[in-house]
Amino acid sequence: MNIIFEDHHLIAVVKPARVPVASDASRDTTLLTIIRDWNLTRQVEGRKGYCVPIHFLDRPVSGVIIFALSSKAATRLNEQFRKRTLSKRYFAIVEGIPQASSGQLEHYLAKEKSDNYVRIVGKGHPEGKLCVLQYKVLASHKGLSWVEVFPETGRSHQIRVQLASLGTPIFGDVKYGSSNPWEGRIALHAATLEIQHPVLKEKLYLRAPLDQAWREMWGAAMPAEP
Repeated sequence: MNIIFEDHHLIAVVKPARVPVASDASRDTTLLTIIRDWNLTRQVEGRKGYCVPIHFLDRPVSGVIIFALSSKAATRLNEQFRKRTLSKRYFAIVEGIPQASSGQLEHYLAKEKSDNYVRIVGKGHPEGKLCVLQYKVLASHKGLSWVEVFPETGRSHQIRVQLASLGTPIFGDVKYGSSNPWEGRIALHAATLEIQHPVLKEKLYLRAPLDQAWREMWGAAMPAEP
């Protein structure tokens, strides 16, 4: 387990790709189980300890994720996500080169529960939710582009669908148009997260390093590190 930050109020870790945050149909070991087992070792005998995820990353995505270790911390951290008083930065490697090297994307997205697929819909769609992100192409190499993404909203599959809408799906994301399977993972990484500590009120800058698989897949000097 790669711990970025921990105290009695929260723990931030690097989620590996292919590991689910919470239980799903696969019944694979979850990150939540790993964190709860770790937290149990810190408790007074007979107590389980409080531990809940504050946000989620899709199973094939890697990067920073936070778990609250007290109900007070959970309430205050959830409020930051709800009010968007935090800053998130992602890296993505996409297939092709976006026509515009930077820009803002705004779409209404709706998720089909039957197939867990998110689609772009019209503004008046009853299930449509506004999704906004900023992106910037940092480099292009052998038909791929390294993109920095700043989501302003946090909808399910948002970055995956919005980057695919440019005709540049995320490498490995076969679900949304990639022609290159990548061993159950996709080239989307929650690189940094800046929040306010829920109790101390200090700024926390949480950084998740990229793993070797990214370097090998990109095949050149990386244009950015978290």
